[in-house]
Amino acid sequence: MALETEKFEAKEEITQEQKLVIVASSVGTVFEWYDFYLYATLAPFFAAIFFPKGNDTAALLSAFATYAAGFLVRPFGALVFGRIGDIVGRKYTFLVTILVMGLATFIVGLLPSFEAIGWWAPIILVFLRLAQGLALGGEYGGAATYVAEHSSHTKRGLNTSWIQTTATVGFFLALLIIGLCRTQMDAKVFADWGWRIPFWMSIFLLAISIYIRLKLNESPVFAKMKEEGKGSKSPLSDSFLKYPNNKYALLSLLGATAGQGVVWYTGQFYALFFLQITLKLDFVTTYTLIGTSLILGTPLFIFFGWLSDKIGRLKIILISCLVAALTYFPLFAALTHYVNPDLEAFQNKTVITVAANPANETFNLFVGPWTKFSDVDRVNDLLTKSGLSFKKIPEVPGKTVVTTIGTTVIEGLDAKAINEALKANGYPAKADPKKVNYPMTILILFIFMVYVTGAYGPIAAFLVELFPTRIRYTSMSLPYHIGNGWFGGMLPLTATAIVALKGDIYYGLWYPIIVSLMTVVVGFLFLKETKDRDINSYEHGDH
Repeated sequence: MALETEKFEAKEEITQEQKLVIVASSVGTVFEWYDFYLYATLAPFFAAIFFPKGNDTAALLSAFATYAAGFLVRPFGALVFGRIGDIVGRKYTFLVTILVMGLATFIVGLLPSFEAIGWWAPIILVFLRLAQGLALGGEYGGAATYVAEHSSHTKRGLNTSWIQTTATVGFFLALLIIGLCRTQMDAKVFADWGWRIPFWMSIFLLAISIYIRLKLNESPVFAKMKEEGKGSKSPLSDSFLKYPNNKYALLSLLGATAGQGVVWYTGQFYALFFLQITLKLDFVTTYTLIGTSLILGTPLFIFFGWLSDKIGRLKIILISCLVAALTYFPLFAALTHYVNPDLEAFQNKTVITVAANPANETFNLFVGPWTKFSDVDRVNDLLTKSGLSFKKIPEVPGKTVVTTIGTTVIEGLDAKAINEALKANGYPAKADPKKVNYPMTILILFIFMVYVTGAYGPIAAFLVELFPTRIRYTSMSLPYHIGNGWFGGMLPLTATAIVALKGDIYYGLWYPIIVSLMTVVVGFLFLKETKDRDINSYEHGDH
């Protein structure tokens, strides 16, 4: 039922209150993303500190498993805080989420080592990471809803697009502060304790964010609804167990946020890992290239938010997903060509084959103490971590695995012999920064940012408009965080596992391509444009 009394249509010009709302919501959300991505970037440094020593690879994998846990728990944070936000209020809820995130991050910087407190160190670390994931699960929906409900009908896409910049700005801020610490400190000092400094700095950002947010008032749309007693008493069941709300929650996941999530993580995080891990580019050059693309691309969030107010949200999201899916293979191949031409030349002139029984290969997605790696798994991993594709051929009778590099044949698992054969054939262990074509590399990374901003810029306004006020926070938060936290957040892990299994450094791109194309099909067939909807409605309007 549409609201019959006064509608809270804001003035066309942005008021001082609306500016404060946008700034307070955006600054706080930047801070939360900064906290969240500190962990991902610094995991290699504290892996050996918080986990048992003796197996560096196992420690690193455990650290990344803890990182993944933060993504996997985000939808549960959306449920917990979304419910609170729809019952108690938007302002109160995202004050709580920012406090939880900030304290959890600061405590990571204080956490004693495994040597000091034993297994309590990884246990507390996992708990803190889960707290971060839960807080982030509640933050985004609250910030987007709050800004949208303060915005005029014709500027909703523009105003909420400032929230969309926060993930990228937070990522850039994390890279910047970590980069400054690493370049200004001795490497050993940074590895020992210097990595804690970015975590400690979060306490100052937390204080600033809370101070700003305390000045805010509750959303006028929510306040009016509460005054009239028309809020939902059970937003979880109203969102996901009642038709048509549950239908739109599912459709918004499959037809919008899943594709948007993989496009975002491919363009920023997978590109980062591809440059540093696959193409063997040093961290300073990698951070500089990614940081430059973020600076150049971030204004496009605002542009696409503004454009969505003119032509609609859905078509921009779907076109971005479609074009990304159609161009990822040539663009990542071009990255190899322009970033590490020596690696490309080596791959073109050196034939590499692995002969093994496919039955002995495993798809290792979640790695842990329970994981059993076969000899062929380890060979596959060694070659793909070296940035090399190889051809799989039928097994040699009586041999577990036979690797051929040029004319050199290596039987069984012999990492030393494989590395020596690669070196003898001219394998470049590191990318040469002097040979990087910087203009073309930045152009490719910028194109990725165009896809990211096109898919992500309008998504907040689209999700806000898709659901009624009384369950908006809950309904939009869950599909958003499944799309971004699960489909998107699991992309680097899933793509890496696919690459190792298939023996092709580009094969992992099939994951974001397939998910993006699914989103294009579902969104085109089953979702409609939302930009002209009245978000003051307490129930679904004409869908």
